[in-house]
Amino acid sequence: MTLKDRITEDMKSAMRAKEADRLLTIRGLLAAIKQKEVDERVAVDDAMVIAIVDKLVKQRKDSITQFAAGGRSDLVDKETAELKVLEGYLPARLSAEQVAAEVAKLVTELGASGPGDMGKVMGAAKARLAGNADMGLVSAAVKQALAK
Repeated sequence: MTLKDRITEDMKSAMRAKEADRLLTIRGLLAAIKQKEVDERVAVDDAMVIAIVDKLVKQRKDSITQFAAGGRSDLVDKETAELKVLEGYLPARLSAEQVAAEVAKLVTELGASGPGDMGKVMGAAKARLAGNADMGLVSAAVKQALAK
């Protein structure tokens, strides 16, 4: 069963269980997936779905930060609930130590040294770690590795 099929089945079960908030989040995710399919005229695979979910998770985290700064705890709670639903569709993430180890391997493989090689290392890191690690964490690890 593909990830898209799993999301569709979860939408049906949320409808049956009358879970309005969860249903709204899943419908938003399916709409984003459909938009990608229509815009690029492709059938999405699991990697593309994970990238879409990653984007939506990042948006929720940014919104939570902004709403917390504005003192809107009601909206923080809503966005946090949506975030939990979306994170359920992401694969297990690498820990900070695992990310640092992967980045160190990449730096060695590419022979990178200094901040000027950040783009080269980030490109390779994105290809290798996309969907398995928070890219903000990867970026921080690359900066730290190249600063040595």
